[in-house]
Amino acid sequence: MKCCPETPVEIGRSERKLFLVGNPNVGKSVLFNALTGAYTTVSNYPGTSVEISRGECELHGVRYEVLDTPGMYSLLPITEEERVARDILLEERPDVVLHVIDARNIERMLPMTLQLIESGLPLILVINIMDEAERLGLKFDLPLLEEKLGIPVVGAAVRRKRGLKEIRAAIVGFDPQQRAAFSYAADLERDISRVASCLTGAYAIDSRALSLLLLQRDESLSEMVRKVEGDNYAAVEGAVNEIVFERRVDLHLRISLERKRICKGVLEGAFSQSEEQSPSWGDRLSALTMNPWTGFPLLLAVLYFGLYQFVGHFGAGTIVDFLEGHLFGAYINPWVIALGDKYLTWPWLYELMVGEYGVITLGVRYAVAIVLPIVGTFFIAFSMIEDSGYFPRLAMLVDRIFKRIGLNGRAVIPIVLGFGCDTMATIVTRTLETRRERVIATLLLALAIPCSAQLGVILGLLSAAPGALLVWSLCLLGIFLLIGFLSARLVPGERPMFYMEIPPLRMPQPRNVLVKTLTRMQWYFMEIFPLFIIASVLLVVGKLTGVLAWLVSLLEPVMHLLGLPSEVAAAFIFGFFRRDFGAAGLYDLQTNGLLNPVQLTVAAVTLTLFVPCVAQFLVMKKERGWRTSVGIFVIVTLLAFTVGFGLNRLLLLTGILS
Repeated sequence: MKCCPETPVEIGRSERKLFLVGNPNVGKSVLFNALTGAYTTVSNYPGTSVEISRGECELHGVRYEVLDTPGMYSLLPITEEERVARDILLEERPDVVLHVIDARNIERMLPMTLQLIESGLPLILVINIMDEAERLGLKFDLPLLEEKLGIPVVGAAVRRKRGLKEIRAAIVGFDPQQRAAFSYAADLERDISRVASCLTGAYAIDSRALSLLLLQRDESLSEMVRKVEGDNYAAVEGAVNEIVFERRVDLHLRISLERKRICKGVLEGAFSQSEEQSPSWGDRLSALTMNPWTGFPLLLAVLYFGLYQFVGHFGAGTIVDFLEGHLFGAYINPWVIALGDKYLTWPWLYELMVGEYGVITLGVRYAVAIVLPIVGTFFIAFSMIEDSGYFPRLAMLVDRIFKRIGLNGRAVIPIVLGFGCDTMATIVTRTLETRRERVIATLLLALAIPCSAQLGVILGLLSAAPGALLVWSLCLLGIFLLIGFLSARLVPGERPMFYMEIPPLRMPQPRNVLVKTLTRMQWYFMEIFPLFIIASVLLVVGKLTGVLAWLVSLLEPVMHLLGLPSEVAAAFIFGFFRRDFGAAGLYDLQTNGLLNPVQLTVAAVTLTLFVPCVAQFLVMKKERGWRTSVGIFVIVTLLAFTVGFGLNRLLLLTGILS
């Protein structure tokens, strides 16, 4: 190894760019929050559905824009998230790159460090989770590692605020002029030099790293090189093709093995592990969460205490009762209605603002008094579960089942999220690797996953009819599995491999939970709150034009086919605007004695399967496009009424619930 000069980094801008890169679950986001104070903006990367967090920090009078990139395993991308992370490095010219790795898995993650050094990026290595690595008996000689790699190396346990001062100091004192160079086998070096000598364009990364990626058949990078090289690209392509033909080996595997060999040499003397220790209680609990015999009972406990009790009872019950029943019901709405009576003399304006479906009396009330407490408590529960490291284990637990419905374990996160809010869960489907998975997950969310608000009302309704809750649960589970099974065979597209980093189980940190919850609440007000206003306006327009009444009359014959009274039609119309609103309509009908147990069960099943609410539909359109969204809308509607019709016949025929 030797040190060599590197191309100076452009520093003429008033604000520098600081990028965080690394595998998933290594602590990038925690470090991002520590550096920026969580003053973030989250936006899609152009042309993709992958979210990028951007924040700012100031170190010794210098302002930095901080980017938290999606998890990536190497510069050779496989998933959309990895491609976005790699493209950011190529397009946005960082001034400092923090490569965050897990100290416990340093041997596996160091090859990516090697790639980043070869690329000529201004790199600092942050070896995170040192506290847990030390408990496992791992020892690091950081000065020796820094000398061998030729870049700053900082040991840290960011979650415990250890190493933050050293990371800031390394950023401030960073000198990009020196870096190490590593030698591959002689024949591979000749191949790299041959391709590099053909490159004539200006690139953001070193020609050596570029040549390695071209030899590994990186198609998106080849396309970029084609545009930059122009007529000269034929020479580059010819050199790559000849080398691949001459070698007749898997160059990707060969390069990976060479990097592992170099990393082994780097770690020699700088890393050691004491004799194997007995598993900790965290390791034992981790194994229990992934074992099917113990994992599913633990999952039921998490769902019961995390979702049913905390979100369903406390959020959807106690807090909603206070805000909706007392604050809005007794004070705010009467006050704004009195103002409307006094000042809003135009009937249409009165209806729009403070009428039955008015923007304030319905839109704001629903968004703030009903849904906000539910999603707020859900965000807290979700952040705690997420911070504990349970989700990757849940993904491993259900992976085999989910593969049968066209998904893999990674999809468990949006599906579980759907029990809080299907609208938010639909957005989270963008984390799935392929379009096929995203379409299947979106369909299942729209069809068979009730949101927490609807779930709470339905549970309250059916608990009054013995056996109804069991029939409702079995119907939803059966439809979820059946439609997933059929989708896996009918929806075309790629079936990706499933791999997931398993972080250690930890006690959730209150500050991390608070920061994540506040960030998600900000997202709720920015993106979802306006949808309630739109839904309110549509309801008012429907009422004033008579379209709403027409839709109710249109559904009445369908209600009769389901064995339901005509009054239930209104609940279905309202259910499109808000799922829980439709369930609340059923609640009124049931308390007025208009539904017997069979009708109540049929109505609850059909309404749960019925079309997604308007907010979810608008998000579906945004994420999947008009064609897919309308297709899902039609499929879900037909399925809901077909299942309702069949269930009514079955219950009447068998006498169950009669």
